[in-house]
Amino acid sequence: MLLVFILSLIGFYISLSVHEASHAFIAFRLGDPTSKIEGRMTLNPLAHIDIIGTVLVPIFLIFSGIPAFGWAKPVMVDPRNFRSPVRDNFITAIAGPLSNLVFAMLAAIILKFIPDTSASFEFLAILVNINVLLAVFNLIPIPPLDGSKVWHFILSDEAYFTLERMGPYILLVILFFSYMTGNSFFNFIWAVANFLVNIIV
Repeated sequence: MLLVFILSLIGFYISLSVHEASHAFIAFRLGDPTSKIEGRMTLNPLAHIDIIGTVLVPIFLIFSGIPAFGWAKPVMVDPRNFRSPVRDNFITAIAGPLSNLVFAMLAAIILKFIPDTSASFEFLAILVNINVLLAVFNLIPIPPLDGSKVWHFILSDEAYFTLERMGPYILLVILFFSYMTGNSFFNFIWAVANFLVNIIV
Protein backbone atom coordinates (compact mmCIF):
# COMPACT_ATOMS: atom_id res chain seq x y z
CA MET A 1 0.00 0.00 0.00
CA LEU A 2 2.78 2.42 0.95
CA LEU A 3 4.66 1.63 -2.28
CA VAL A 4 1.56 2.27 -4.39
CA PHE A 5 0.98 5.54 -2.54
CA ILE A 6 4.55 6.73 -3.15
CA LEU A 7 4.57 5.64 -6.81
CA SER A 8 1.18 7.28 -7.42
CA LEU A 9 2.28 10.56 -5.88
CA ILE A 10 5.55 10.61 -7.85
CA GLY A 11 3.71 9.68 -11.04
CA PHE A 12 1.18 12.44 -10.48
CA TYR A 13 3.86 15.10 -9.94
CA ILE A 14 5.75 14.00 -13.04
CA SER A 15 2.57 13.95 -15.16
CA LEU A 16 1.36 17.32 -13.94
CA SER A 17 4.79 18.85 -14.59
CA VAL A 18 4.75 17.52 -18.16
CA HIS A 19 1.27 19.02 -18.62
CA GLU A 20 2.15 22.49 -17.31
CA ALA A 21 5.59 22.67 -18.92
CA SER A 22 3.98 21.85 -22.27
CA HIS A 23 1.61 24.80 -21.90
CA ALA A 24 4.57 27.07 -21.16
CA PHE A 25 6.77 25.70 -23.94
CA ILE A 26 4.11 25.99 -26.66
CA ALA A 27 3.13 29.49 -25.52
CA PHE A 28 6.78 30.51 -25.73
CA ARG A 29 7.18 28.98 -29.18
CA LEU A 30 4.07 30.84 -30.34
CA GLY A 31 5.46 34.18 -29.16
CA ASP A 32 4.40 34.64 -25.54
CA PRO A 33 7.33 34.58 -23.06
CA THR A 34 5.16 35.18 -19.96
CA SER A 35 5.31 31.64 -18.57
CA LYS A 36 9.02 31.28 -19.36
CA ILE A 37 9.75 34.50 -17.48
CA GLU A 38 7.75 33.17 -14.53
CA GLY A 39 9.83 29.97 -14.50
CA ARG A 40 7.07 27.63 -15.61
CA MET A 41 8.85 26.18 -18.65
CA THR A 42 10.38 23.42 -16.55
CA LEU A 43 9.70 19.83 -15.50
CA ASN A 44 10.57 20.69 -11.90
CA PRO A 45 7.34 20.00 -9.93
CA LEU A 46 8.21 22.70 -7.39
CA ALA A 47 7.55 25.35 -10.05
CA HIS A 48 3.96 24.16 -10.51
CA ILE A 49 2.79 23.33 -6.99
CA ASP A 50 -0.57 24.49 -5.69
CA ILE A 51 -0.86 23.43 -2.04
CA ILE A 52 -4.48 22.29 -2.31
CA GLY A 53 -4.57 20.89 -5.86
CA THR A 54 -1.06 19.45 -6.02
CA VAL A 55 -0.61 18.22 -2.46
CA LEU A 56 -3.76 17.81 -0.38
CA VAL A 57 -6.25 16.64 -3.03
CA PRO A 58 -4.07 13.91 -4.65
CA ILE A 59 -2.96 12.57 -1.26
CA PHE A 60 -6.60 12.36 -0.12
CA LEU A 61 -7.65 10.64 -3.35
CA ILE A 62 -4.84 8.09 -3.21
CA PHE A 63 -5.73 7.18 0.38
CA SER A 64 -9.35 6.84 -0.78
CA GLY A 65 -8.32 4.31 -3.42
CA ILE A 66 -8.87 6.74 -6.31
CA PRO A 67 -6.17 7.49 -8.92
CA ALA A 68 -4.02 10.52 -8.07
CA PHE A 69 -5.68 13.61 -9.42
CA GLY A 70 -5.59 17.37 -8.93
CA TRP A 71 -4.33 20.58 -10.44
CA ALA A 72 -1.33 22.91 -10.50
CA LYS A 73 -0.94 26.66 -10.48
CA PRO A 74 -2.31 27.94 -13.80
CA VAL A 75 0.28 28.82 -16.43
CA MET A 76 -0.16 32.50 -17.19
CA VAL A 77 -0.52 33.38 -20.87
CA ASP A 78 -0.87 36.79 -22.51
CA PRO A 79 -2.72 36.19 -25.82
CA ARG A 80 -1.75 39.69 -26.99
CA ASN A 81 1.71 38.29 -27.71
CA PHE A 82 0.34 35.69 -30.11
CA ARG A 83 0.15 36.23 -33.86
CA SER A 84 -3.37 34.78 -33.85
CA PRO A 85 -4.65 35.16 -30.25
CA VAL A 86 -7.68 32.84 -30.47
CA ARG A 87 -5.95 30.08 -32.44
CA ASP A 88 -2.66 30.19 -30.54
CA ASN A 89 -4.35 30.36 -27.15
CA PHE A 90 -6.28 27.21 -28.08
CA ILE A 91 -3.10 25.46 -29.27
CA THR A 92 -1.35 26.42 -26.03
CA ALA A 93 -4.23 25.08 -23.95
CA ILE A 94 -4.58 21.82 -25.84
CA ALA A 95 -0.82 21.17 -25.61
CA GLY A 96 -1.21 20.10 -21.97
CA PRO A 97 -3.70 17.25 -22.48
CA LEU A 98 -1.96 16.14 -25.69
CA SER A 99 1.39 15.94 -23.89
CA ASN A 100 -0.22 13.67 -21.28
CA LEU A 101 -1.60 11.37 -24.00
CA VAL A 102 1.80 11.17 -25.70
CA PHE A 103 3.46 10.48 -22.34
CA ALA A 104 0.92 7.75 -21.61
CA MET A 105 1.61 6.09 -24.98
CA LEU A 106 5.38 6.18 -24.41
CA ALA A 107 4.94 4.60 -20.96
CA ALA A 108 2.65 1.95 -22.47
CA ILE A 109 5.25 1.07 -25.11
CA ILE A 110 7.93 0.60 -22.44
CA LEU A 111 5.49 -1.57 -20.45
CA LYS A 112 5.65 -4.16 -23.21
CA PHE A 113 9.30 -4.86 -22.42
CA ILE A 114 9.17 -5.01 -18.61
CA PRO A 115 8.19 -8.01 -16.42
CA ASP A 116 4.74 -7.41 -14.96
CA THR A 117 5.97 -8.39 -11.49
CA SER A 118 8.44 -5.52 -11.15
CA ALA A 119 7.98 -2.18 -9.37
CA SER A 120 8.93 -0.47 -12.65
CA PHE A 121 5.97 -2.11 -14.37
CA GLU A 122 3.60 -0.93 -11.65
CA PHE A 123 4.99 2.61 -11.83
CA LEU A 124 4.63 2.78 -15.62
CA ALA A 125 1.08 1.42 -15.37
CA ILE A 126 0.29 4.16 -12.86
CA LEU A 127 1.81 6.74 -15.23
CA VAL A 128 -0.41 5.53 -18.06
CA ASN A 129 -3.58 5.80 -15.95
CA ILE A 130 -2.76 9.19 -14.43
CA ASN A 131 -1.79 10.78 -17.75
CA VAL A 132 -4.89 9.55 -19.55
CA LEU A 133 -7.09 10.70 -16.67
CA LEU A 134 -5.48 14.17 -16.71
CA ALA A 135 -5.90 14.42 -20.47
CA VAL A 136 -9.57 13.38 -20.48
CA PHE A 137 -10.51 15.68 -17.60
CA ASN A 138 -8.74 18.72 -19.05
CA LEU A 139 -10.28 18.23 -22.49
CA ILE A 140 -13.78 18.80 -21.07
CA PRO A 141 -15.00 22.13 -22.55
CA ILE A 142 -15.82 23.85 -19.26
CA PRO A 143 -13.75 26.81 -18.03
CA PRO A 144 -11.18 26.86 -16.58
CA LEU A 145 -10.32 23.48 -18.14
CA ASP A 146 -8.16 23.43 -21.28
CA GLY A 147 -10.92 22.18 -23.56
CA SER A 148 -12.96 25.31 -22.90
CA LYS A 149 -10.72 27.36 -25.23
CA VAL A 150 -12.57 25.81 -28.18
CA TRP A 151 -15.54 28.06 -27.38
CA HIS A 152 -13.59 31.13 -28.47
CA PHE A 153 -13.83 29.88 -32.06
CA ILE A 154 -17.62 29.82 -31.78
CA LEU A 155 -18.62 32.64 -29.43
CA SER A 156 -18.07 36.37 -29.61
CA ASP A 157 -15.33 37.80 -27.39
CA GLU A 158 -17.93 39.15 -24.97
CA ALA A 159 -19.78 35.84 -24.70
CA TYR A 160 -16.54 33.87 -24.39
CA PHE A 161 -15.13 36.04 -21.60
CA THR A 162 -18.47 35.86 -19.79
CA LEU A 163 -18.30 32.07 -20.01
CA GLU A 164 -14.72 32.18 -18.72
CA ARG A 165 -15.87 34.14 -15.67
CA MET A 166 -18.83 31.84 -15.07
CA GLY A 167 -16.94 28.63 -15.81
CA PRO A 168 -15.69 27.83 -12.30
CA TYR A 169 -19.23 28.21 -10.93
CA ILE A 170 -20.61 25.98 -13.68
CA LEU A 171 -17.97 23.38 -12.85
CA LEU A 172 -18.85 23.56 -9.15
CA VAL A 173 -22.54 23.01 -9.96
CA ILE A 174 -21.64 19.99 -12.11
CA LEU A 175 -19.42 18.58 -9.36
CA PHE A 176 -22.20 19.08 -6.79
CA PHE A 177 -24.73 17.42 -9.10
CA SER A 178 -22.25 14.59 -9.64
CA TYR A 179 -21.87 14.13 -5.89
CA MET A 180 -25.64 14.01 -5.47
CA THR A 181 -25.95 11.38 -8.22
CA GLY A 182 -23.26 8.97 -7.09
CA ASN A 183 -20.25 10.71 -8.69
CA SER A 184 -21.74 10.39 -12.18
CA PHE A 185 -19.44 13.07 -13.59
CA PHE A 186 -16.25 11.38 -12.44
CA ASN A 187 -17.62 7.95 -13.31
CA PHE A 188 -18.02 9.19 -16.88
CA ILE A 189 -14.45 10.57 -16.91
CA TRP A 190 -13.04 7.34 -15.51
CA ALA A 191 -15.02 5.28 -18.03
CA VAL A 192 -13.60 7.28 -20.94
CA ALA A 193 -10.12 7.17 -19.42
CA ASN A 194 -10.28 3.38 -18.91
CA PHE A 195 -11.49 2.96 -22.49
CA LEU A 196 -8.47 4.90 -23.76
CA VAL A 197 -6.09 3.06 -21.43
CA ASN A 198 -7.29 -0.27 -22.80
CA ILE A 199 -6.64 0.97 -26.32
CA ILE A 200 -3.18 2.32 -25.47
CA VAL A 201 -2.05 -0.68 -23.45
